[in-house]
Amino acid sequence: MKPAPSLHRHTARSMIPRWSVYVVRCHDGALYTGIATDVRRRIGEHAQKKGKGAKSLRGRGPLHLVFQRAIGSRGLALRVEGTIKKLPKARKEELIVREIMVDRLIELARAGLPRRREE
Repeated sequence: MKPAPSLHRHTARSMIPRWSVYVVRCHDGALYTGIATDVRRRIGEHAQKKGKGAKSLRGRGPLHLVFQRAIGSRGLALRVEGTIKKLPKARKEELIVREIMVDRLIELARAGLPRRREE
């Protein structure tokens, strides 16, 4: 007789890391786009003088995370990263501003602030 399946059984799909695309702003205003499964850890690596961080970011700190979006698979995250990297800086800035606006709207919705009455 086979044992009953566990209610907490992990599927192979749940073990796949969730990849995110992110954009950081350097102290000189330059924007750097990358992907990671742990964005905070990755930015920490970039901020170190030695190690696994991108060479192009060495000495360009402090770095500020200005955009982050969970994507899913690594392949899709790489394609989104490539698309963002090809954008002119003005379009990247637009992407960042829109993300900030959406985040603010979500914060307001969570705070449960009274809405204006429609007339």
